[in-house]
Amino acid sequence: MRADARRNRGRLLKEARDMFVERGPNASLEEIARRADVGIATLYRHFVDRDTLMRAVVLHALNSTIDAVEQARRDHADPFDAMAAYIHAVLEIGTSAVIPALLSAIDLDEPELKAARITSARRVVELLTDARTSGGLRADAAFADIGLALVRLSQKLPGPFSAEEQKALAHRHADLLIAGLRADAAKPALSGPAMELADLRQMVQDSEI
Repeated sequence: MRADARRNRGRLLKEARDMFVERGPNASLEEIARRADVGIATLYRHFVDRDTLMRAVVLHALNSTIDAVEQARRDHADPFDAMAAYIHAVLEIGTSAVIPALLSAIDLDEPELKAARITSARRVVELLTDARTSGGLRADAAFADIGLALVRLSQKLPGPFSAEEQKALAHRHADLLIAGLRADAAKPALSGPAMELADLRQMVQDSEI
């Protein structure tokens, strides 16, 4: 793929992600192309239809999440610091915003998406396990505590906040989350259920019965 074609594809994926988060699966493809500063024909050259574009956006987010875990490990020797860097990276990638936005419109069990989901989840579990084993992450923090908190942090705030303010506040609130995740014997125990990855998977399976 030529360099200009790669740039166009990257811009389309970014703008499509933002539009799907903002307006859902039925977001205007013409508006996505306009925001990416390309023609609608260019969009269709890269993605033959809406379903193909949505799938590509989700796959890109999942693969970027895997890359974020690996980059955090390379950049930070301390596992807790690596976990903190991963949390901020995921907010930038938008994984926890775009997947919920498209959940009703895509098949996450499609083979390539499923493989990426499994790899992403495994990498994150390993990262959290290392952070806990090192003594940095509080012992009662579960996989879902962080995953679901990221979904909450990725939601748009009500009110007249600009996009820049929304992003800055998400990262500020992530810092508060990270501070609460640090191991400290003086902290009170967490309320509510502790849900690991297996619990989330079982919940999904039960909902499909």
